[in-house]
Amino acid sequence: MKPELTWLAWSVVLAIVHMLISVQALVSNKGLMTTFGNRENLPELPGWGGRACRANANMAQNLVLFAAVVLAAVAAGVTDNMTVLGAQIFFWGRIVYAVAYIGGIMYLRTAAWTVSIIGVLLILWRLF
Repeated sequence: MKPELTWLAWSVVLAIVHMLISVQALVSNKGLMTTFGNRENLPELPGWGGRACRANANMAQNLVLFAAVVLAAVAAGVTDNMTVLGAQIFFWGRIVYAVAYIGGIMYLRTAAWTVSIIGVLLILWRLF
């Protein structure tokens, strides 16, 4: 299997961890019955819970871009050391992003997001 696909798989694992943290935040703040419910008109969670939910949404949005460029690069046969580096940069940037966002470290969060997007751009570069 191409290393880029392995990094994509680990990024999906990271997205699942994001979801589980968001669910835990909801259970902690609103209780188990609210979590089981339809969550209609549910206000945003306070503190780390809200940040966890926003980090989860951001991961989902960015994972789509990452998956698209990785799958396109593999399908086009343009994978090389640069695309592997891009995939690694995306993954580790997203780890730092999650920790920084949930921890409320705003400047580090933005820097980590930028780093992860650079990873996507490195892979995209090989497609052109």
